[in-house]
This record gives sequence, C-alpha cells and structure tokens, in this order.
Amino acid sequence: MKLSDYVVRFVSRLGVKHVFLVPGGGAMHLNASLAQCPDLVAVCNQHEQASAMAAENYAKATNGLGVAMVTTGPGGTNAITGVTGGWLDSTPMLVISGQVKRPDRMFAPDGTPLGMRQLGVQEVDIVSIVRPVTKYAVTVLDPASIRYHLEKAVWLARHGRPGPVWIDIPLDVQAAPVDEEGLDGFDPAEMPPVFDGSTLAAQVQEAIEALNRAERPLIFVGNGVRLARAEQEFRRLFAQLGIPAVATWCAADIISSEDPLFVGRPGSLASRGANFALQNCDFLLSIGARLDFAITGYAPAKFARAAHKVVVDIDPAEIGKLDPYVQTPVVADAGAFLGEMLRQAGSIDVKERTCWKKRCADWKTRYPVVLDEHRQPDGPVSIFHLAEVISQETTPDDLMISGSSGSGIEIFLFACPTRTGQRIYHTAGLGSMGNGLPGSVGVCLAGGRRRTICVDGDGGFQFNIQELATVRQLNLPIKYFVLNNDGYASIRASQNNFFGAPQVGCDGRTGLMLPDLLRVAESYDIPAVRIADQRTLRQDVRRILEKPGPVICDVMVIPDEVRGPRLSSMQLPDGTMVSKPLEDLWPFLDREEFFSNMIVPPLEESLV
Repeated sequence: MKLSDYVVRFVSRLGVKHVFLVPGGGAMHLNASLAQCPDLVAVCNQHEQASAMAAENYAKATNGLGVAMVTTGPGGTNAITGVTGGWLDSTPMLVISGQVKRPDRMFAPDGTPLGMRQLGVQEVDIVSIVRPVTKYAVTVLDPASIRYHLEKAVWLARHGRPGPVWIDIPLDVQAAPVDEEGLDGFDPAEMPPVFDGSTLAAQVQEAIEALNRAERPLIFVGNGVRLARAEQEFRRLFAQLGIPAVATWCAADIISSEDPLFVGRPGSLASRGANFALQNCDFLLSIGARLDFAITGYAPAKFARAAHKVVVDIDPAEIGKLDPYVQTPVVADAGAFLGEMLRQAGSIDVKERTCWKKRCADWKTRYPVVLDEHRQPDGPVSIFHLAEVISQETTPDDLMISGSSGSGIEIFLFACPTRTGQRIYHTAGLGSMGNGLPGSVGVCLAGGRRRTICVDGDGGFQFNIQELATVRQLNLPIKYFVLNNDGYASIRASQNNFFGAPQVGCDGRTGLMLPDLLRVAESYDIPAVRIADQRTLRQDVRRILEKPGPVICDVMVIPDEVRGPRLSSMQLPDGTMVSKPLEDLWPFLDREEFFSNMIVPPLEESLV
C-alpha cells in the first residue's frame, strides 16, 4: 500500500467526512489518494487560509476533528491563521502538509541544519513555525512510523485541552510503500495523565460546602463543557441546583437565552445584568471557562470579588494566572468534575434563594441588550435590531456563524439571543477577520448542508471573498448578511477615540476601497439583494431566508453604531483617568441607580 493511501484511509476511519484543501505539487500523492477515497469528500477551497478556517469550524460544528490538507511552502504558511484560531479556542484539528523530498531538505540525515534558508523548491521548515500553536507537529521521515505519528497526533488533538496537530510528509515518503499490518502504533500509556483525579472528590466536596453556605450563587459555563462532551451532565446539574447562570460567548448556546435562570454573557462588552450578577454573587462555580482579560475586565483581583470562586479547567496555567484570587482551583476535565458533582449531589442543600433569583431576573429584563431605540423604523439598519430579527426568524435547526471581529461579533453576536437547540459559531480567541465566509462552509457541510446564516462585516468579508466560488461550486444554502458600514468600523472607532479622527485604512476617506457587493455577487453567480433601511427589515430577512441556495444580502447599517454597554475609563475634572470595574459599564448609569444595583460594596472607582 502506498503511504498516502494509508494516510487517507486513516482519516476516513476517524469518522471525518470532509477534507478541506488546496492541491499542490508538494502534496500530489496525498491529493491523488484523497481523490480516490470513496469515504471522504474533498472540498476544494480557493486559499489555504480558508481550508484551515473551514476545518476549524467543521470541528466546532461536529465537536470532533477538522482536517485540512495543504502543500509545501506557502500552502503551509497560508494555513497558519486558521490553525492559530483553533489553538486559542481549543479546537481539535489535523493539518496534513506536503513537503519536499527527503534528499532536498535543508537538513543532514541526522537532522542537523545545513545552514541555508532553503534547499528544495518551495521548501519551508513548517514544523518549526507551527510548533508554538500546535499540540504536536512532526515531519515524518521514516515511512514505517506513519501510523505512530498519526495516532499520537489525533490522540493529542482530542485529549486534555484539545487543539490542532500537524503532520508534515515529504513527497518521497508520501509515495513510499508500507505494510499496513506491520506498522507500529501509538500507546496512550506513553503520555502522562491528562489530570490527577485523586483529589477530585475532595475538591468537589469543598465546592459543595461553599455552595451550601452561599446566599447568592452563580454558575459560569464555558466551552470546555462542550469539548468534554458533558452538555447533558451540565444541564442535569443546572436543573438540580436551580441557581442563576451566565455563559462565555463560545458557550452561549449551551443555555438558551429564554431560560429564566440565564442572566447573560458577562465581560468587557456585556449585558449589564450579567455583570451585576457576576459582581454581586457570593459563590461562583466556573466550569470550562478560560476567564481571560475580556471576561475579568483586566482585573482578576476585582472579578467576583465577594465570591468564593471554584474554577474548573483542564489547563493548570489558565487557573494559575488567576492566583491568588481563586479559593478552590480544580484542574480537571469538565466532564469528570460534573460527574463527580452529580455523584455527590445528595450533599447539596436545597436552600431558599428566591430573592436572589428574582434579582437576577430583574437585571436581565431591566437592562436588555436590544433597546427600543434600536428598533426605530427609519434610516439605516441597527445591527442590534438585525440580530434580534434574525434570531426570531430562524429555527432551532438553522446553523449560525458570525464574523470574529468588528461589528459581526461586537454587536451582532453580542446582541443575538440564543434559542433552545440553536448553535452559533465564531472564533473567539484570535478574532481574525476573514473567518466568517470559510467558516460558514465548514459549518454548513458539518451540519449536513442545513440552512446556515452568516453575519459578517464588509471589511472582514473581503478577506476571504474568493470562497464565494467554493460556495457556488457546492451550491451551499448559506445566507450571508454583510454589514455595510463603509469599511472597518471598529478600527475607525479606535482611531476616533485615540486620535480624534480616522487616520488611515479604515474607510474610503482614509485609503480603503471596498467593491460593490452586489456586483461581486453577480460575478460569482450568487443572488444578491440590498437592505437600505429597516422599515421592512423583518419581511426582508424572512424573504432572504426562504430563498434556495446561497444568497448575499448587503445590509446598509448605521456606520458607527455605538458598541455598548462596555468597560471603559472615566476622565476626572483634574484630567486623571479612572478605570472602572466590571460592574460599572459605559454608558455610565446615574450613581443613584448604579448604587441601587450593588449588593457588594462599590469600589472607590465607582464613587465618581
């Protein structure tokens, strides 16, 4: 058997149905084997960045493995952005790259570098480049080791904190014959334990004791629960505890926005209710949430400062960064923790917490994200209103994906409520422009070609606009709502805030040219419409969703719509700046109203 045939058959046995690729000479044997495999569909992208991003979102949609295949040199380097997104979001991905023949490598047979930058045509030492953003990266030099490397890579991609892996295969190794029965495999016993579970029962007992003492407990659910495939265990515990909950943006669809105990998504850009609940709780159970700066408001010491914090994370470094502000740190798989919590559920006191639950529900209803002013009928479309309408007009079977930067995430995803059973995808950690379009391809294919809705900014949409050819080729039923805000609205806002006016490269006045999207759509033979105002927004959205196949909608939105509520600073009369805590979001509430929302004593920064 040819080694490349073995590789492709190995991938097909993983349950993966699609491989995203741009073919190339350095991967020609791999490409040929993929084309001949009846169990895999080769999805031909227009750019390797799109292949990696499609694979990344395919993995998120299946909660499995996404696979991309690239060639040597620029094929590999083009894929790095998508791989980095998967690394930061803990997404299991397998990238298989071609490489120049072993005799053409810029390394001696013993691995010693020859001192040159390149020897083989289009040669790049891709493994050294991607090693910091992968869990495993190796160039396969011995054909007999292929099974070992593939099995080890996939095991690492899926176990512990998931993430991308990279297998680089020289051209002559791809073509080498192998004896499938004689190949040595990987034994997971070689690896150290993912986590030490010997103290888990005691830590859960400690968490339950703290919960039993609490009057204002709160659950914070993160994407680690989904990665552990523990959604059902979480929902069982959530129902049993009957206490309010918040979620990270990546886990926002684990709990429906309609659930009376769900308060919202806290952080630096957040609903006031979610932040008030977080900052006033006296017990916080965080499961599988990374608790990065965007959530803690760049101030871990002030984060849920009155609470006994139980933080569950598979990665000890993520908990370590919060030291010494976590009372019960638990390094464990989210599923293992939830299982143990359910086993000890008999120790949980059923306490009367009606006042706390009513307070959280009041915060949620009194401070909604979408306001009446966003629904005013005249003029350009409010993205807040668009988010609300799309959420209401779609079904739980629809798949949704937003852009990962700018208005697509900072307003649309922020304002879009989640419905029971509906999934919303994006790439949170990296926030890369250009993720929406290729990501929607991966999500749609992973979802069995179900109707998919993608909302992205006009700037980010351009980054991988060539993938409209892929969408047209496959006739995917993806509805693109492109937010036409004359360029990079988020960059424009930053330049306004820091320099008083837009400076460079954020719109037509500062050097950025964006083409007419309707004419672009026509060139790809994709139907396109434009929404110029929101008087008939609901009817327009409904009509677009009902159209068969792909559709592009150019939405003329308020160019510089205010993003908020958000974390901000305040300048005092003497010119000094005061950084506000997480509960005190801009636009700042009247101090009397703000104080009425605080159970925990306000910090000095909020007294002004």
